[in-house]
Amino acid sequence: MLTSNNSYEHPLRAVPEISCQRAAGTWSGCHPVAGRRHLERVCFRLVARATATHTAHANGVATSDLAKAARNPGTPLDLHWVHEARFTNRSAAERRAATLPSRRSVKKAYQAAWLLRAITCIDLTTLLGDDTPGNVKRLCAKARQPVRHDVLELLGVSDLHLTVGAVCVYHNLVPTAVEALAGSNIPVAAVSTGFPAGQTPMSTRLKEIDESVAAGASEIDIVISRAHVLTANYQALYDEVRTFRENCGDAHMKTIIATGELGTLRNVRAASLVCMMAGADFIKTSTGKEPTNATPPVSLIMVRSIRDYLERTGYRVGFKPAGGLRTAKQSLDWLALMKEELGDDWLNNHLFRIGASGLLTDIERQLWHNATGRYSAAHHHPMP
Repeated sequence: MLTSNNSYEHPLRAVPEISCQRAAGTWSGCHPVAGRRHLERVCFRLVARATATHTAHANGVATSDLAKAARNPGTPLDLHWVHEARFTNRSAAERRAATLPSRRSVKKAYQAAWLLRAITCIDLTTLLGDDTPGNVKRLCAKARQPVRHDVLELLGVSDLHLTVGAVCVYHNLVPTAVEALAGSNIPVAAVSTGFPAGQTPMSTRLKEIDESVAAGASEIDIVISRAHVLTANYQALYDEVRTFRENCGDAHMKTIIATGELGTLRNVRAASLVCMMAGADFIKTSTGKEPTNATPPVSLIMVRSIRDYLERTGYRVGFKPAGGLRTAKQSLDWLALMKEELGDDWLNNHLFRIGASGLLTDIERQLWHNATGRYSAAHHHPMP
């Protein structure tokens, strides 16, 4: 990429402000110098730019992006606004969502940069019935070093401090994760409030939040009562989420609306708006336990709800797709969605997370391919 004075600027410096060349159907450009050695030499600048916001946030530094984003305090419930959800156009949403993976692609060094950025936005998750303290400790070790050192060396970024966005575990394993991540600045997220069904008594759900926060969780992923949405009892949903927010205190609250169990995109939009009005810091698609989890049409409706909320209130709310995201290509699709619908401010882990367990392995394989021209077997990049 050439600047106005013909000096060379590495493509990584353009992340996320990569020009969208619609005629060519790509988000990429050609290297002025060909060859793998060139990629190794210049990749560091791109990746450093891609992870600058994450590092500043972890160290408590107020970057320009983060300084603009005050925490969402919530607003009074506006039922008139919620009822506007009935105008949601499913066919139009599906057509728009279909254009993102089919017309947008990122190539070569640009792809490596976007994949490294995606890693910084991953909530590395284990939510299995056979989770043990040993599993969680290994997961935390992977969170500290998400990409093999030899892969980073081949990309020319071995001195880059790269970590995931957070580690997400059941609330009873929060103390183990907090201890394993001590000194890393990687936050621990706990799933609470009767995850995944949300059918436990309210007192139990609130106690889970209290215990997770007391154990050191700085993020709480709560689940809503789907019945409130399905019966259009929006006041009950608002009161429930508002109570959860108060119990979370300084811990950021990610609200799981379980889109696969809400039936329609209208319900998805209504639930998203009510949860943001109640003070959600993030809205999240799924628990990962439903038959249908994060899909592009559902995600589109949710991010457009976030955009509407910003326009009306001035507050930014984050977005977290979760469940079923397993390939590097999918992570790029969701980054494309965030860039096109919400803009560059959402291309960091302060406002965007990907809930995943197996995604990181495929991203590592793709980075290996970018560095060597060959794909490696999945067992060369093991997860705990």
